[in-house]
Amino acid sequence: MSASDPNSAIYVTDSAKDIKNKINRYAFSGGQDSVENHRKFGANLEIYPLNTLAFSWRTIMNLSTSEQKEYGSGRMLTGEVKKRLTEVLTELVERHRRARAAVTNDMVDAFMAVRPLPNMFN
Repeated sequence: MSASDPNSAIYVTDSAKDIKNKINRYAFSGGQDSVENHRKFGANLEIYPLNTLAFSWRTIMNLSTSEQKEYGSGRMLTGEVKKRLTEVLTELVERHRRARAAVTNDMVDAFMAVRPLPNMFN
């Protein structure tokens, strides 16, 4: 991830439109170059498996092993995986945005106050 490239990460300040655009345009999926080839050959999950959508986001998306096999075999399309990832990340960012909006100045002051820390090394 490069801090100088705003498209290299999903930020908690990104809009739903930004998230969808970043995932659809920049997320490497391992899918084929056409629907026909994807249906025929399936997704290539062996190339950089930690960078493919099916693996990188499987925890956050709850992408099951059977769904990963469906994607790898070509029965599940890249667009379906990216759509699901977009939905999950948009909801995650929106929840963060709502929680952040609920933070008051008093809460920040209490968090930032100088106070003794517990002795962790008796």
